[in-house]
Amino acid sequence: MYFESVGELWRMAGHGPYVWSCYGLFMVLLAVNVLHARSERLSALKQAKAFIRRNRN
Repeated sequence: MYFESVGELWRMAGHGPYVWSCYGLFMVLLAVNVLHARSERLSALKQAKAFIRRNRN
């Protein structure tokens, strides 16, 4: 293993706060993106169903 301890892994020779904050921000943005896509999909499905109901006759 490259790092001798978990503490060294966390610190990464002084670059740890930058590296781990980037990973954290990436995970948050990924979660927001997934949740937004799901809500947009549900909204589109509702609109499509409403359109079909209106134009059925």
